[in-house]
Amino acid sequence: MKTLYELKQNLATIGQQLQKVESELAQKAVDPNATMEEIQALQQSKADLKMRFDVIKEQHDALEAEQKAKFEAKNDLKTISDPKQKIIKAKAELIRAVMNGKPVSTEVRQALGDNSTTGGDKFLPKTVSTSILVEPMVKNPLREISTVTQITNLEIPKLSFSLDDDDFIQDTETAKELAATGDVVTFGRNKFKVFAGISETVLNGSDANLVSYVENALQSGVAAKEKKVAFATTPKTGEEHMSFYSVGITEITKDTLYNAIKAAIADLHEDYRQNAKIVMRYQDYSDILETLANGNATLFTAQPEQILGKPVIFCDSAVYPIIGDFAYSHFNYDLAALYENQKDIKTGIEQFVVTAWFDHQIKLKSAFRIARVTTTP
Repeated sequence: MKTLYELKQNLATIGQQLQKVESELAQKAVDPNATMEEIQALQQSKADLKMRFDVIKEQHDALEAEQKAKFEAKNDLKTISDPKQKIIKAKAELIRAVMNGKPVSTEVRQALGDNSTTGGDKFLPKTVSTSILVEPMVKNPLREISTVTQITNLEIPKLSFSLDDDDFIQDTETAKELAATGDVVTFGRNKFKVFAGISETVLNGSDANLVSYVENALQSGVAAKEKKVAFATTPKTGEEHMSFYSVGITEITKDTLYNAIKAAIADLHEDYRQNAKIVMRYQDYSDILETLANGNATLFTAQPEQILGKPVIFCDSAVYPIIGDFAYSHFNYDLAALYENQKDIKTGIEQFVVTAWFDHQIKLKSAFRIARVTTTP
């Protein structure tokens, strides 16, 4: 039995011969010097080639349909046993369905752990820590130390435990904050969009490459948005509560940044100081190290925690160092997410667009301090 490739080759060969005979027949038909025998011979040759072409095409189409069915069965979500491969396949189908303007199938939604009508609600935030295939170009270091959830209409207590009276709160700052703002945090829904430009080559490529490319772009967009709102010195209207610099966190000011950070750690109540971390720019840390070293090269080999007394997380967006227990920094994503495609008129690239809703709540301001340097007049 001939292979599909051989049948395609035969179709092409006979097709070319058929075109040649049809062209010769057309020329003979208008040539007054051509005999009827010559025209009839060409007509017979055309009929023979057409019959051969149809027979081979029938064989070709049947074999192609059979192989396509086998391929689709092999790649059907129901037949994939490997959970990781199943997720990759489902995500790839979700992306291609959106880009082609087609509905997302129930099988795809179920494979992504979602039965809602929007199709794959858990696609965006979940991949950050579990199934992302490649590292994103942009990262949000707060994700390593903050709380991240995905719950609709989330409300949580500011403290994770309570007693039968309020006297157990020995930090008077915390007690005053709870009295002033209440003991429950309610998360809102702040809309934002993330765009991933997809070329035809990527869209028609392998499932793994398509998913890794799109996830990389989406996760980078999410990380950039999270960092932007959390460290905004002049946040947008309605986003003020999401920034460490605009919620009224106590600022500790000293003559040097090193002294300000050390004083900020000491100023925290012991309940927060125990798990405190420092988020700051690497340039600021480098300046501190250079000043402290004063030519002593051995100090440069010490870990940042040995220098400042607490673990250090570097982030260039932290224009002023933030010190505190980042368990009280909480990102929450609403389960709802919308997927659509949009063409970039300037580049001609199709955009895979995710519209999502999230909120960043600083659950207790008293769990943090901001270190600043005294400004000289």
